Amino acid sequence: MKIYTKTGDKGTTALFGGTRVPKHHIRIESYGTVDELNSHLGLIRDQDINQNYKDVIIDIQDKLFIVGAILATDPEKAILKSGKERLNIEKISSDDIIRLEHEMDTMNEALPPITHFVLPGGHQTVSFCHIARCVCRRAERLASALNELEPFEANALIYLNRLSDYLFVLARKLSSDLQANEIKWIPKKE
Repeated sequence: MKIYTKTGDKGTTALFGGTRVPKHHIRIESYGTVDELNSHLGLIRDQDINQNYKDVIIDIQDKLFIVGAILATDPEKAILKSGKERLNIEKISSDDIIRLEHEMDTMNEALPPITHFVLPGGHQTVSFCHIARCVCRRAERLASALNELEPFEANALIYLNRLSDYLFVLARKLSSDLQANEIKWIPKKE
C-alpha cells in the first residue's frame, strides 16, 4: 500500500464515510490537533519518567485515536443502512474520564496545594507537558466549536477537557519528581 494517494492534491480530504471536505475544515482542524497532541504525548513518554506515567500516557494515546476517529466521522454517514454504527470501535467512556481524575487525585496528594499560576518550564520534560497541555486546550476549543455545528459524543469533549487538567497536574508532579524549580506567577503591583 502506498502512503500517497494524490486524492488530496486539490486541498480536500475524505472523512470516515467518504465525504470530501476542504483540508481547512474545522473537523479536519479538530482531529488534526488531536493528532498533534498525541505526538507531543509520545515525546513526553520518551522522557526518563516513572513507568506508571508512561503506561497512563499510552492509554491516553489510545483514547486520543478514538477521539480522532469520532471527530473524523461524517455525522451524516455515521450510521450504516443496516442500522449499525460505521465506527465500530470502543467509545470514550465515563470510566476513561474517571481514570484521568483518579490519576490527578493521586498525583495531587503528593503535591503542595497550588496557590498561584505556575510559569511553564523548569525542566525540559515539564515544558513538554505544558506544551501538550496547551495543544490539548486548542484541540478542545476546536472540538467545542465543531460540536456546536455538528454534535458528537459528549464524552469525547469531556475527555479532552479532563486531559488538559491531567497534563497540568502531571507537569507539576514531574516538577516535583525531577526537583525542578516551579516558579509561581505573582503579578507585580503598580
